[in-house]
Amino acid sequence: MNTNKVLLCAVVVVLGCGFVAGQTQYNLLWSFGSPNDGASPLSDLVLDGTGNLYGTTRLGGTTPFCTFCGTVFKLSPNSDGTWTETILYNFCSLVGNSICLDGQWPEAGLIFDAKGNLFGTTSAGGTQPCPIGGCGTVFELSPPSSSGGQWVETVLYTFCANQSNACPDGMEPSGRLVMDASGNLYGTTPMGGSGHSVDTGGGGIVFELSQGAGGWTESVLYNFCTLGQNRVCPDGAGPQAGVTFDKTGNLYGTTKFGGGNQPTGSGTVFRLSPGQNGWTETVLKAGDGNLGINPLGTVSIDPFGNLYSTASAQGPKMEGTAFRLRPGGGGTVFAFNGVNGAAPSAGVLIDTKHPALYGTTFQGGAGFGSVFKIVAPAEETVLYNFCSQPNCTDGSGPVASLIEDKAGNLYGTTKLGGANNQGVVFEIVQSLPKRKGSQHPPAWHTILAAKK
Repeated sequence: MNTNKVLLCAVVVVLGCGFVAGQTQYNLLWSFGSPNDGASPLSDLVLDGTGNLYGTTRLGGTTPFCTFCGTVFKLSPNSDGTWTETILYNFCSLVGNSICLDGQWPEAGLIFDAKGNLFGTTSAGGTQPCPIGGCGTVFELSPPSSSGGQWVETVLYTFCANQSNACPDGMEPSGRLVMDASGNLYGTTPMGGSGHSVDTGGGGIVFELSQGAGGWTESVLYNFCTLGQNRVCPDGAGPQAGVTFDKTGNLYGTTKFGGGNQPTGSGTVFRLSPGQNGWTETVLKAGDGNLGINPLGTVSIDPFGNLYSTASAQGPKMEGTAFRLRPGGGGTVFAFNGVNGAAPSAGVLIDTKHPALYGTTFQGGAGFGSVFKIVAPAEETVLYNFCSQPNCTDGSGPVASLIEDKAGNLYGTTKLGGANNQGVVFEIVQSLPKRKGSQHPPAWHTILAAKK
C-alpha cells in the first residue's frame, strides 16, 4: 500500500504576497480578467532565456467584437518582485465569413524555435466553417523586427481543409506542439481523421507539419480508431494532449478514449515508431481499474526510458493516478485519494537533479486542486492547495502541467480563481537540497514504487 506524506495548506494570504509552508512558498504572479486582459488559461507556460513567461488564454482579449477569443501573453519580472503583463496577440483580429481567420480559443501552451518565434494551436478559427467557429489552426508568432514593434501572427495550417470525409486532416487541436531538429512540427487533434468512432467525431490524429518552398504541408502520421468497429477503438481515440519524442525518434502520447474491446474505452498510452512504410502505432497500456482511466496529459520520459503521466479518474482510490510504465513492460501507480489531490488533468514534470515528479490536480486537496510532489518511495507532498485564500483569489482548478526554472522554482496556471475568477499564473518557490558528489539518480526506479 502506498504511504502518503501530505502537507495541507489552508492559510489565508494577501493578494500578490507569498505564502510560506515549511520549505515552500506560493507566489501569485498574475490574475487574469481585468479589462483588455486575457481570461481562463488552460495552457502550461514556457520560459525564455531572461526569465519571461509566455502562455495563452482561451478567452479574453481586446478584439472589439470578440472579447472571448483568446490571447498570447508575456509576463516579465520586475526588480521589486512584481510582474508586468504584455498581450502579444489578440485572436480574431482577422475575420471573414463570420470566422476568426487567424484562430480562436487557444488551449495549449507554446514552444520556441531557435530564432525566438513562438508556435501554438487554436482549437477553433481558421478558414473552414466547422460547427462552432472554425476547425482550428497551427500558428506562428514572430517577434518584432525593431524595439517597440508588434508581434506578427501567421497561420501555418487550417484544419479540415477538405471536409469531404469528416475532416480527414483532423480538427480542433487542443495539445501542445513539439518540434524536431529539422524544424518540423508534430501534434494531435482529438477529432477528425479517417477513424470510424462516432462518439469522438473520427477518433483524432497525430500529424506532422513540414515547411517547403510552397509553405507548410500536413502529413497524418496516424489515424486513431482505425481498428475495431462502431464504438470500439482498440488503438485509442480522442488524444487531448500533444506527443513527446524519445532519443530514438519515437513519439509517445495518451488518448482519452479507446483501448481494449469495450465501447468507448478508458484511454491508452501509445507509441508511434517511424519506419520505411510510415509510422506504426503500439498501444503500451490501456486504462483499467489499477492504472486509472481517461488520461488527458502528455507523457514524460526519465533518463532510463520510463514513461510517466496521469489518469484523470478511477485507480485504486477512485480519484485518479500518477503512473510509470517501464520499457520492458509493467509499471507502478500512485493513487490520489481526494485529500492529496484528485482528477489530475495534466502530465507530470520530471526533476532530473533531485529525482522527483511534480504535477497538478484539478480537484482535491481543499477541493479546488493542488500542486503535488512525489519522491521515492511513493511519498507525496502537497505543496499547495488552491482556494486557500478567501474567494479563491489564489486560483482554482489547474489543468496544465508545471514548468521549472534553473533555480528549481515551479510555474503554472489555473483555469479559474484569482481577483476576477478568470484564472491566475502562480509560482512555487522551494528550498531544494543539493545532491552530493556525482551520485546518479537511481531513485527513478522507485519513485512510484509502493512502500511495504
